[in-house]
This record gives sequence, structure tokens and C-alpha cells, in this order.
Amino acid sequence: MSLLGTNPTLFRKFPAVPRARSGSTSSQTATKDSILDFRQPIFQQWFSIIILDRLPPLSFRSRLKRRSSSYNQEQGKSYAQIRRDYHPRVYQTIIDHHTSTGGQLNTLLDVGCGPGTAARRLAPQFTHTIGLDPSEGMITTARSLSDVTSSLEPIRFEVSTAEELGKNLSPPIQDSSVDLIVASNAAHWFDMSRFWPSAARVLKTGGSVALWTSGGVRAHPSMPNASAIQAAMDQTEEQHLKAYYEPGNLLTRNRYMELPLPWNLAQPVPEFDESTFFRKDWNPAEEFHVGQPEVDLDTFEMMIGTGSATTRWRQAHPDAAGTERDVVKMLRREIERLLHEAGVERGKEMIKGSVQGALLMIKKL
Repeated sequence: MSLLGTNPTLFRKFPAVPRARSGSTSSQTATKDSILDFRQPIFQQWFSIIILDRLPPLSFRSRLKRRSSSYNQEQGKSYAQIRRDYHPRVYQTIIDHHTSTGGQLNTLLDVGCGPGTAARRLAPQFTHTIGLDPSEGMITTARSLSDVTSSLEPIRFEVSTAEELGKNLSPPIQDSSVDLIVASNAAHWFDMSRFWPSAARVLKTGGSVALWTSGGVRAHPSMPNASAIQAAMDQTEEQHLKAYYEPGNLLTRNRYMELPLPWNLAQPVPEFDESTFFRKDWNPAEEFHVGQPEVDLDTFEMMIGTGSATTRWRQAHPDAAGTERDVVKMLRREIERLLHEAGVERGKEMIKGSVQGALLMIKKL
């Protein structure tokens, strides 16, 4: 099951949200001690996978406009604190493949950089590092957290889009000046028909593009009855939620299997050759992010309920929403049953998630 994007108003603050008591069969008014605090670390770990990696499916132009206007500096700081980093092996895989195929380590360009997490992790490998994001708030945050490159040069963070790739800047990003372009959980926002020509313009011959996504959240194999729980999640997706997916949901859910590539465009970009294509998939047992989040079922239910496909399902089924016939409530009850079947005591039900990350790399010939 893929746990999809949320309403963008969730980015404005992290409120305390009431939750139903464990085992309740209907919504209840929360007391002070039954408040679910969205700022708690255990929630933040899941929030970064389910919500921040599953942004609402909008056209790239609409996404840019909303993103640019919705993130101020304070919100950018909150995003940076909540966002989970990628495992060091993810970064090492990118560097190893880039250099083993002739790539140099002079200039790195991080596109859709957000608060600059990937740029900061990779900068020590490069002489120069540049991060681009359409959001002023994100760039302000990235600058405040900035690190240095291998030459002790500060990372340069600028407001620019995936289509412009710094052409709007002063000084602009020069043609044939970049060795490696990266985009972490961002390419599904891009207008790929415009991104690929721009990438070909700024990359050096022999340069690489690395795009990666976290994919969907799945039941971790170490959970009791993990296979049956995953089957229940898949069944919920297939029977109830699949009809409410939108293209942006599917790009991330399918781990970029259908992401437009330079040779598949209506106007192919000849600088990139399919023979250079490299893909790596992480299985659920492998670490893609740092750490593995584990939450109770109240928290799990609350977070699944924010998914964009779930929201659309509830809009289409107003009489069932929030009742025992609600799609999330039915899934929760089935997970409870499966955990109890495996010997988990009532009141001690926890669910642990993992992601199936995917990395795509392509070289400019």
C-alpha cells in the first residue's frame, strides 16, 4: 500500500490533534491527556515518509506557485527538523556510480533542494555545490544551515526552478559546468519535458543525473505477521483507494517506473542515451532513510487518514467517513486482528514501516 500526499494546509503548523482511545468504536472527544502531539519525534519520523515524501499531486507550475507562497522561513525550519535524512549508503551509491562511469567531483547541483539536506551531505565530496528550490522560505532555511564543500567554499543556495536550472540567476549557472545533478524526492514535481533539456544544457559531457524517491511505506518484515499485514494494506489499496489515485501519486507509488525519461519524451533529448541508464531498488529490509519508525495504531490511523487518496475516498463516501465503515478504520481493525493472531497483547499493538526506495541515474554523453 502506498501512503499518499496530504492537504497542503498541514504544512502551515503542527497542531495537537485529538485521537480516539485505543479500542474505541467511534470518534470520541479527546481529553487533555489523549492528545496526539504532531511534534513528537516518533510522529515526525512517520510524517517525513508519509506526508513530506507524498506531496499533493499538482501540475508542476501549480506546485511551484503553492510551494513558493506557502513556505516562509519558520516553516522551512520546521520542515528541516522533521525531514528524515537518507541513509549514508544511498549517498555512497550515487557517488560510486557517478565516479565509476567517469564522472568528476567538481560541481554538484541539487534541484528541488528544500532545506538543503542532500546538498549538505554530498558537498564534502565536491569543490562547488549549488542548491536550487522555488521556495524563498526553503532557500532561507538552507542558507541558515549551510555547510561547506571540500574546498571549504560555502554551499550556494538560490531560488530557481527545475526547468530554469539557474538560468534566471545572476550569475547564472553556466552551460556545461555541472558534474552531478541530484533531486531527492522531487522529480515527480518537475515538468520533465523541460527539465531534461535544461539538464543537458548545464551538465558537462560525462556528467550524471541522479533522481531518487522513497516510494510507498510498507510493513517492515520484522513486524509480527508482517506478510499478512502487508497483504491487508495491499487489498485496501486495490479495492478502495486505487480509484482515487492521481498521476503524481502513481509516480511515487511506482517508484519512478513511469517517470518520463529523456529518450521517452515527445521530443527526445539526444544528449542522454538509454544505454547509460542505471537503476537501484531498495527492498523493505534495507535502510533507505536513517532509522525505522514505529508507532501505535492510533497514530498510524491518524496519519493514514491524511493521505490524499483517503481524503478523496471520504469525500466520495461521506456517510462512511469517520465510522466503522471508514476505509482507514477497517484497515486498522484488520491490522489489530492480525497482530492479536500473532500473539501481540491488546493495548501493545505497534506498527513499523519501511520504504522501498529507488534511484535512477543517467549520464550525458
